[in-house]
Amino acid sequence: MPVHLSPPDPASLRPVAGVRIGVAEAGVRKANRKDLTVMLLDEGAAVGGVFTQNRFCAAPVQVCRDHLARDFGIRAIVINTGNANAGTGADGLARARSTCIALARKLEVAPEQILPFSTGVIMEPLPTERIEAALPAALADAAPDHWARAAEGIMTTDTVPKAFSRQVQLGSATVTITGISKGAGMIRPNMATMLGFLATDARIAPALMQPLALRLAEGSFNRVTIDGDTSTNDSFVVVATQKAANAPIDSLDSDEGRQLAEAMEAVARDLAQAIVRDGEGATKFITVRVEGGRDAAECRQVAYAVAHSPLVKTAFYASDPNLGRILAAVGYAGIADLDQTGIELHLDDVHVATQGGRHPAYREEDGQRVMKQSEITVRIGLGRGSASDTVWTCDLSHDYVSINADYRS
Repeated sequence: MPVHLSPPDPASLRPVAGVRIGVAEAGVRKANRKDLTVMLLDEGAAVGGVFTQNRFCAAPVQVCRDHLARDFGIRAIVINTGNANAGTGADGLARARSTCIALARKLEVAPEQILPFSTGVIMEPLPTERIEAALPAALADAAPDHWARAAEGIMTTDTVPKAFSRQVQLGSATVTITGISKGAGMIRPNMATMLGFLATDARIAPALMQPLALRLAEGSFNRVTIDGDTSTNDSFVVVATQKAANAPIDSLDSDEGRQLAEAMEAVARDLAQAIVRDGEGATKFITVRVEGGRDAAECRQVAYAVAHSPLVKTAFYASDPNLGRILAAVGYAGIADLDQTGIELHLDDVHVATQGGRHPAYREEDGQRVMKQSEITVRIGLGRGSASDTVWTCDLSHDYVSINADYRS
């Protein structure tokens, strides 16, 4: 069961002017499930994207990077689940391009104006004939208010669709932001095994879209981890349709640029945290905040050491306050000149360790009380400076093993 995460109410997801979404059943891997989604973008939309840093990246990632670099103007996004089209070599690239060609012909645009995305099982040929056969149904289904259907249509091992929406006032104009994501396992930063799509109707200079996508990813999807694995297909795409009535944004450092970026980052953060809440087998949502670092980078370094530790994560699952595991992870995080006598550790309101040792007032029953909660904050002080950073993770349960052992069956 996901941790405090419910399916989105379709009525809460606001349409974004200039975006229409259609979903169909293509039978990519299993029959009778939504597994093909198309997003149609009006001419003039600006797009930025962030992709996996795994060098063994999937064919659609390679094609997307190429198409974005060509800068022809993206007119559609096509997403399939059930098959990742990764580890498929030249044949996989040909199949990803074939899907773009098929959709481009139906839309009467260039293939380079299509971005393809795939998620699912690795090292199996993409059944392009099934995808292409289902494209007419997906196009016939296209409507502005199908965000909830799309959130369902991109799921793999997710148990809950993930979608959020909000509006922000830029001057006298109301701007809409809506996004969806998927992901539950093979999750770690840079990026995780996830797909994320975030759209706004704001008017923003196209040259800002790539730095905006990087900024949003850094504050959201690059702050989550479930199991420390980096997938082959991770992608996060940001779209601005230019349909709102706001004054055009030419700088992310302007007042309206900051307002828009902050609102979009809030939605991206909701999407990223939803992935952790729905982590494979997760029973607890854990915030790891590291303070008192010399810079944010070393704070993240420590936070990820704690968040990736199987011993820490299994202790949280068992509600076992074996908190020396956290201190050990801080110690092996790789900060060569870390002074252990400066380390402080809190679990929510419980002060566990001070000056590198057990706090005199700490009682195991207090630690266990916090560990039994479904939402927990681990706060670590390094005593080295004023920097801080935060990551989000979950526990590691028996179900995680079962889900991943049975994934291909």
